[in-house]
Amino acid sequence: MEVLPKVESDKEVAIEEAEEDRQDETAASTLMLRSNPNRPERAQEVDLSQYPTSYKENSPQEKLLLAIADNFCCQYVHLYPDRKPLLLSPLNECGVQKFVSTTLRPTLLSYPELYSWEGCASFVSEFLSLEPLDPPIDPPRHLYSPTWLMQTQRGSCFDFSTLLCSLLLGAGYNAYCVSGYAVKEMCLLNQSLQECPLLGKATEQKRQVKKYSVKPPRDLRSGFEQRQEERRQADAQAILLKKQQEAERLQEERERLPPDPLLGLRVHCWVLILSGNREVPENFFINPLTGKSLSTTNKCFLGIESIWNHQNYWVNMQDCRFGCVEMNFDLGDAVKWEYLLYGTTGQSLLLIPDMKKQQEAEDDEEVQSQSHMETRCPGGMKVIQYRKAKLEKFAPYLLPDGLVTRLTSYSDLDCTQPSTVKEWYQHRHDHLEERELKKTSNVTNEHFRPGRSYALKSHRYITMTPETERQMDFYSHARADGLARRVEMPFEMTETFEDRPDFMYHRHVVFGKRIKVFGPSNTEAPDQGQRPLQKVVEQFNRDRSKPAGEDVAERIFLVSEDRIQVTYHREDDRIIPAWRNFIKPRDSGDSQNPHSFTPQMASTFQVDPFEKPSKNLFLYEMLVHMMKEEERVALRVKESEKEVRAILGVREQEESSIELHISIYNTARNERARCHREALERTAKEERLRQEEKELDFLAPLLAQLGDPENLTRQAALQLRNDCLADLKQRLIDKANLIQARFERETQELQQKQQWYQKNQLTMTKEDEDEYLAYCSDAMFRIHILKLRLSRHKDKAPQKYLALDERLRRDPRLANHLW
Repeated sequence: MEVLPKVESDKEVAIEEAEEDRQDETAASTLMLRSNPNRPERAQEVDLSQYPTSYKENSPQEKLLLAIADNFCCQYVHLYPDRKPLLLSPLNECGVQKFVSTTLRPTLLSYPELYSWEGCASFVSEFLSLEPLDPPIDPPRHLYSPTWLMQTQRGSCFDFSTLLCSLLLGAGYNAYCVSGYAVKEMCLLNQSLQECPLLGKATEQKRQVKKYSVKPPRDLRSGFEQRQEERRQADAQAILLKKQQEAERLQEERERLPPDPLLGLRVHCWVLILSGNREVPENFFINPLTGKSLSTTNKCFLGIESIWNHQNYWVNMQDCRFGCVEMNFDLGDAVKWEYLLYGTTGQSLLLIPDMKKQQEAEDDEEVQSQSHMETRCPGGMKVIQYRKAKLEKFAPYLLPDGLVTRLTSYSDLDCTQPSTVKEWYQHRHDHLEERELKKTSNVTNEHFRPGRSYALKSHRYITMTPETERQMDFYSHARADGLARRVEMPFEMTETFEDRPDFMYHRHVVFGKRIKVFGPSNTEAPDQGQRPLQKVVEQFNRDRSKPAGEDVAERIFLVSEDRIQVTYHREDDRIIPAWRNFIKPRDSGDSQNPHSFTPQMASTFQVDPFEKPSKNLFLYEMLVHMMKEEERVALRVKESEKEVRAILGVREQEESSIELHISIYNTARNERARCHREALERTAKEERLRQEEKELDFLAPLLAQLGDPENLTRQAALQLRNDCLADLKQRLIDKANLIQARFERETQELQQKQQWYQKNQLTMTKEDEDEYLAYCSDAMFRIHILKLRLSRHKDKAPQKYLALDERLRRDPRLANHLW
């Protein structure tokens, strides 16, 4: 393969041509902005007059680059007439030709999320909207700057790559823009056949086999029967697998897109990151339209024409009949990659320190404001269609309910039958973060961040009506009772606790049917009581400070049967625990008439047969204690029901009037903070003006000598005027004398220095003579300045005197006596 000749021999000619064109370019660029036919239509949306001069004209270095690129392109077309023209010098937004490498602006912004390639790619893919190439088989005629893209928020794939590569270069990555060919779906950003990344597939957990485990009992079943059963199951599994494969094949045929007549001809631009910098282990591609990383062997990339960064431009000389699978990205190999700039030529032209470019980079960073980072998507929202899913993204505070992301899953390919809707929220006052609605079962699952009332963590429900099926999870460490979960059914309620001091971890409540109460007119009265309790089961963890036979493991309150069952923890060397059953007495006891107790009301099982049986007094006291515990448990159950109704009431109120939390530091949206800040600024400004007026009141010292009288006599007014004018006259004279004294002192010191020079001129060294000349220069400058100040002071002194006299005559305190 023939190698393109280098352009060092044409450097002098290009420089001469650039010098000839430099004088005419300023006027030509102005005319171009007004009547250039190549100027993009979108120029009407942005005021190009505010752009820096370097956007509207080329520097001598840039002219040299364009000349080199033009020479390179001529040789390339001559040697390879069958290949498409290279994208070397497209027009920018001002209609001026710019070399593609100069369009890249390595920029590091002060946002931590843009320090990694994932954050940069995600930002660019969300911030810009795609304008497909027209025609799709040719590179674009315009390549816009990052400043333009930040303002318009839309562009072609080449604009996407330019902005992304600028951010990656600023973050320290070895990034390049790649011009090549890709499949139709990638060029047109068609993701309808791809799975949504937010739809996490359920992963099967592998069963862990412990090294030390109890061996299973010997299998005494017939081996022949087992083999026959396995054979029948294998046949059934094979038939089922065949049906599944056939269904998948039919599904793939239905989803298969028609063949693309422009396959291999569609132009696309993406980003290449080479290994080395930022600890990148291997080369990979980034599709800027989606923000996803892809392997360099991905079949979606069909070929590469050229790549470039901010330092050089390379043309691919490798065979691309098999796409990029066998592509070598060693840019130092001149046989596989033909470079445009040789050696230090590129560095001298592209890396030359230019204050204009540095200022433009700072301007680009200013355009990238906090509002851009928050808005992200054009217009604040973006919709992405995936396979059986639709993803919607919204900017924070754009919607009144705080919605930022909505993912809708469908059960059909046409996306007409939604199955699940999952939403993500931010800045909600009720701390709601996620909400998932399953359309088939109508089950809603909400998740809250810490900090809301009752320490609610998540809520799964079908309807907000009390006493229906629901599950509430709580932040147990934020609750005094350690409640972690509450599951409610129409006639049951189960509560789970964590880290309680009484070691309880489970409570299960069974309710009975509510008894209808009728009023005097035989109409149903509103029910204000709780559901009747039938059964309450409480379970406790082991308390090692007590013996197992005295540590309660479970207690069951059979309220409807007037019985109580207590089960204790099992001893370490026992296989069954001890228990006690009690039957509650029918009479209601008090301090005057205690409960009637008989031995038949208590039954006990002791694991140790040699242990002495409990006495009746102990059993009676325990029964009384359990009856009191039953009353306390009934009260706690009632409080739990009341808490559920309170949570549901608060949630309904929050959903009816949604409020968004605005930080006090967000001065753009916090109306209260903004009004308070404006009031403070207004008060401070008024106080400052009053202080300034008080300080500028030239009559204040003279009035203070007179005792600050409210009304002045004519004689006092005339005396104030004369004293004020005399004071000004004296200050003007003092200032003139001060300037004159400094002028005379500087003149005298200069004369003394000149006399010293005349005496020591023959013996002075070169350093002494230079020091003398520097001193004389500074002294003459100071004398000249003092002379000008004295002259100016003499000219303005009468004007100041007359101005003060006029001001005194117009002062409301003296005007009535001086006119």
